[in-house]
Amino acid sequence: MSTPIAPAAHMGAVHLTVSNLERSLDYYRTSIGLAVLEQGDGRATLGVGDTRLLELTEVPGALPAPGRTGLFHFALLLPDRRSLALWVAHAVRERVRLAGASDHFVSEAIYLSDPDRHGIEIYADRPRALWEGKVAERMGTDPLDLDGLLGELDDPVSEPFEAQPAGTTMGHVHLQVSQVPPSIEFYRDVLGFGLMAEYGGQAAFLSAGGYHHHVGANTWRSGGAGPPAPGAAALRRFEIVLPDAAERDRLVERIAATGQAVEDDPAGPLARDPSSNAFVLLTA
Repeated sequence: MSTPIAPAAHMGAVHLTVSNLERSLDYYRTSIGLAVLEQGDGRATLGVGDTRLLELTEVPGALPAPGRTGLFHFALLLPDRRSLALWVAHAVRERVRLAGASDHFVSEAIYLSDPDRHGIEIYADRPRALWEGKVAERMGTDPLDLDGLLGELDDPVSEPFEAQPAGTTMGHVHLQVSQVPPSIEFYRDVLGFGLMAEYGGQAAFLSAGGYHHHVGANTWRSGGAGPPAPGAAALRRFEIVLPDAAERDRLVERIAATGQAVEDDPAGPLARDPSSNAFVLLTA
C-alpha cells in the first residue's frame, strides 16, 4: 500500500451532463434544495452558500444515464439529523419521488434520481464515536426508521424547508466500475485511500482519515460494461480536494508512476481510474 492519502482529503463537486439544463436546475432547486451559484453558456454550478457541489453541463437530447460504468450516486452530507428530517418532510409534502431509504449504521440515507437518472443520496452521519473502527463489520443496509427520523421535528407537516443548510458537503461519490479488485488497487495502493469495507468482490468502500467512505465502487448495475455511449447523460468527473499543493503533486507522481498520463486540465491535474471514471485533484 502507498503512503496514506492526507487525512483531510475529501470530495469536492461532481460534474454531470444533463439533457435539459433548465429542467435540471428546477429539480435541484425545488426538490433537492440547492442554490444556483453560477450559470451561463449551457453550464451551471449549484451548491450551498459558497460551497460548490454540482457542475451541470447541458447536452441537448442526451439519453438518460444508463446502468453502466460511471456514477452510481453522489451523496450530499447534511450537517445533522434534524436537517435530514426537514428535507424528508419537504420531500413528502412536495411528493418528490424517492427510490429508497436505508439505515447504514454509520448513517441514515434517502435515495432518489434526478430527471436524467443520475443517482442521488442525501444523508446524515451518526456520531463518529458510534461507528469508528466498526465500519467493516457493521456498515450495511437496513430499513430506515422514517417515523423516528421525522420525530426530530415538532410538526413535519408545517415546519418550513427553504434550502439545504450551511455545512452541507459532498460526503462521498459512489461509482459503478467494471471490476472491483482493480478499483481497490488504484484507490488504495496508488492514491492511498484506506479500504474500510469490501463485499465479495462486488463492492468496496474507501476513505481518507478513517471516515466510513469517501469513495464507493461496485458492479451491481454495471455488469462489467464499459462507459456510457456518447450522447448519454453521464458523470464527467468528480473532484478530490487535498489540503495543499505538496499532497496534490505527490499523488500526481504516484499516478504517473503507473504509466498513466495525467492530463493538464484548467481545473487541475485530471486522471482516470481503471474504469475510466475521471477525477480532478484540487487543493483546498
